Amino acid sequence: MKKFSILIAGGGSTYTPGIVLMLLSHLDRFPLRSIKFYDNDADRQKIVADACEVLIRERNPEISFLATTDPETAFTDVDFVMAHIRAGKYAMRELDEKIPMKYNVVGQETCGPGGIAYGMRTIGAMLELVDYMEKYSPQAWMLNYSNPAAIVAEATRKLRPDSRILNICDMPIGIERHMAEILHLDSRKDMDISYYGLNHFGWWTSIKDHAGNDLMPVLKEHIKEKGYCVEAQMYQHTDDSWTDTFRKARDVYALDPDTLPNTYLKYYFYPDYVVEHTDPAYTRANQVMDGREKFVFGECRKIAEAQSSEGADLHIDEHASYIVDLACALAYNTKEKMLLIVENNGAVQNFDPTAMVEVPCLVGSDGPQALCIGDIPRFQKGLMEQQVAVEKLVVEAWAEQSYQKLWQALTLSRMVPSASVAKAILDDLIEANKDYWPELK
Repeated sequence: MKKFSILIAGGGSTYTPGIVLMLLSHLDRFPLRSIKFYDNDADRQKIVADACEVLIRERNPEISFLATTDPETAFTDVDFVMAHIRAGKYAMRELDEKIPMKYNVVGQETCGPGGIAYGMRTIGAMLELVDYMEKYSPQAWMLNYSNPAAIVAEATRKLRPDSRILNICDMPIGIERHMAEILHLDSRKDMDISYYGLNHFGWWTSIKDHAGNDLMPVLKEHIKEKGYCVEAQMYQHTDDSWTDTFRKARDVYALDPDTLPNTYLKYYFYPDYVVEHTDPAYTRANQVMDGREKFVFGECRKIAEAQSSEGADLHIDEHASYIVDLACALAYNTKEKMLLIVENNGAVQNFDPTAMVEVPCLVGSDGPQALCIGDIPRFQKGLMEQQVAVEKLVVEAWAEQSYQKLWQALTLSRMVPSASVAKAILDDLIEANKDYWPELK
């Protein structure tokens, strides 16, 4: 069986150790000869790499390991690039969240003004990674799960249309794990689902078991009362803010009881609630920096110092096993059904064919084949058209260095109450992002 070479772009991410552990736990179906890290922050990457070198040596010393800041070294001789970058790191995420909050507007890393700001930073960084891959390993596939995935996906569609890049998101996976637990199933893979929407902006229309039995009624009863909350929250997202998000799904569900919603719709449907329940001085970025970041880096340093993972508390990011599923589908032509962010091209029949939609696809060695969803209802169609317009305007603003188009994008966002507020937020964001955004004219 062929052994693969993997590059993790964003080697200094707090998620990287969990992904390495996940890859090492799936070697029976996805064997590896090499794992490489690439990051533009050598010091941050070293903290993670020193620990991961120990983990790889302990579990499979035959796998070669390298961490580098040199693009040629990183991207040469790789089969898959797994990209999870955060342009500007958590310091900029904090500003993405706090600047809108100054104006009583939702501050969130992937939605509304914060997501737009993050997207403007990420587009250039992602295109750079794609160009490196095409230069040094043109036959490789990029599996991109960098946020904000919707804007990144639109940017690669428009600006790198022929690239071998698949855009994916783990949020539906996380929600489906909650669904499986609500249903007392062993795994989300025991469900056959139908879903449509945009990234962080979608709806499940059908959930059945493999015998064809409808599981939606049981889920609806639970979600109507408790949202997606389950008794045992044995997942990554278990702090108070995430528990609230999963619980709030009951109010999101109330808007369309025929479907089950993605949790992120909370930010679009109830922005007043979100603002009211957010501390403008201590946002989600602060929670992550004081929680996850300190914990993961602390554990990495312990492993590196001891040259052993014994007693360490790093966990396999099993929710990210979909990354291996996707790589296997591409490598072995499995035709597995997976949710991906792809160009619509008629999958949603009454919708813009150029929109990047999140729909089930059959994935094989030639890439994804989107399944036809048919027509969608007016409520969802209207919401999606507005959001797609925002995403397309952001990418056009970046490509054309257009202040006007970015102002239009912010004005069109459901979370922003007026053009004047949009302009005030934009001017603050420009100042905060002057080292990351193209100069707008």
